[in-house]
Parts: sequence; C-alpha cells; structure tokens
Amino acid sequence: MLKGSCNCKGVAFTVEPLPGSSACHCGQCRKQSGHHWASAEGRVQDFSISGEVRWYAASGSAKRGFCPTCGCFLFWKHNDEEKMSFSLGVLDGPTGLRLQKHIFTAFKGDYYDIADGLPQREN
Repeated sequence: MLKGSCNCKGVAFTVEPLPGSSACHCGQCRKQSGHHWASAEGRVQDFSISGEVRWYAASGSAKRGFCPTCGCFLFWKHNDEEKMSFSLGVLDGPTGLRLQKHIFTAFKGDYYDIADGLPQREN
C-alpha cells in the first residue's frame, strides 16, 4: 500500500498500485506538471482519499484531480476506465516503484533527452 499527499497535506490518499509506471510527455501533462508527469495507476475502488479533490476536465475523455488549496496535481482519470493514475512525485516515503516506459514521446519538450533506455511510445 502506498501513501501520498499534496503540498499542504489537505488531500491524502492510499492505494495499492497496479503493475506499470510511466512518464507522460504529452503537452497537457507537461503544462500541468511543469515537465513530464511520472505516474502509476490503481483501481478506483482501491483508492482511499481524504480531503477535497477538485477535478479539471482536461479533455472530453479525461479529467485531472488537484488540491484546491495548494494546486498540487495528484490524479488523472479517463472517463471510461475503472482505474486512475496518481503522481509518483506526491508519494510519501520510499515507493519501491521504477519507471517502466515513456509515453507520448512525440510531444516531449525540446529541452531534454530521454536517455534511460526504457521503452518509448510516440503516442
């Protein structure tokens, strides 16, 4: 079980992660996070969330959850899926997780290279 929280500790969560973690390089994730967004996912029913999460409809098919007090970007949820992604950067303490892939690399910023040898998916 992993525990995470926002900067102000107003939102906290626990989750049992599913296998797989990724770094998303799409334009929305880069703008929301300030770089690429590293995340893992869990089944919605396996999350326990305390505090208020505000949701932003990032597109017609997905939404992003954040703390309304400190603005910390915590979650990403596709409208038609029973799983939800969570930011690796908000986890409290050691995670035991490792990135497994890069996604939407066709949209990555020109100011960095992906050189860790992990699989890359252009979209």
